[in-house]
Amino acid sequence: MNKILIQGCIGLFVASVASTSIAQNYPTKPIRFVVPQPPGGGADIVGRIVAMKLQEALGQQVIVDNRSGAGGIVGTELVARAPADGYTLLLGYTGVLTINPSLHKHLPYRPMEDFVPISVAAASPLILAVSPLQKINSMAELVAAAKSRPAPMTYGSPGNGSLHHLSTEWLKSATGIQMTHVPYKGFNSFNAVIAGEVGMAFVSVVGGLPHARAGRVKAVAITSKTRSPLLPDVPPLADTIAGFDAANWFGVLAPRGTPDAVVSKLAQAVSRAMQADDVKQRFVKDGGEAIGSTPTAFAELIRTETKRWAEVVRVSGARID
Repeated sequence: MNKILIQGCIGLFVASVASTSIAQNYPTKPIRFVVPQPPGGGADIVGRIVAMKLQEALGQQVIVDNRSGAGGIVGTELVARAPADGYTLLLGYTGVLTINPSLHKHLPYRPMEDFVPISVAAASPLILAVSPLQKINSMAELVAAAKSRPAPMTYGSPGNGSLHHLSTEWLKSATGIQMTHVPYKGFNSFNAVIAGEVGMAFVSVVGGLPHARAGRVKAVAITSKTRSPLLPDVPPLADTIAGFDAANWFGVLAPRGTPDAVVSKLAQAVSRAMQADDVKQRFVKDGGEAIGSTPTAFAELIRTETKRWAEVVRVSGARID
């Protein structure tokens, strides 16, 4: 065996031992968990559940850091530029990971190159919520009203490039109706529907269910393929638009370069946490689904969803306002 080969083997062995040692000792200090949306919405709710369970599993404080702005870009870029040591994590979701790349020519991060996927945490369909002031009770009435009014109806979203934004653009393209986009910061887009500032908005079931049940908004459709047992009277949007299926999924990621052993430890912790009975029951109660996955499965989800939403952007002609 030549000297170079021996040195290479020694190097691999040392790296392996070092990686194992890092995983065994990790974490030794608090972990920063960036949620790129403000408090109160679906992303924040999921993030805090994941943070609580990770804290229990890892024995270190996991601090949720809400960094909203630019449709999630601000917080997402922050993590992309953070040290790859396992102490800064991201709660990524459909919009920032799979929609933004098709809408922004100069996105300041690259989902597949700047991050290492750890685990899908949960998923939730959206409900199409209409302000009670609109006096609209069904999708048919919504489409008819939007087509008959002299001025376009307004709709809110948590920002350009969000799943909520693209879902409405898909709706507009498929039905031929005109609407004016009013972007907000995070959950404020749904608060605007409650207050009657905008006519409608998509919102995750996790965040919108209590308000729909209380009558603060009228849920006229859901973006899952079938009806939700929590909202049995709300039909799938696919009943109006064939093939419509839009779920907001949430997952944990770390900056690219984070040690494999740390990624593996985190993936196991998130996956186990999402399979815990209390977590599963909590998400079912709120209209979502606790998942948990391998890093490989999460990476494949990002690739598949990126292609799907790129086609929606192309067909709908969606743009950044």
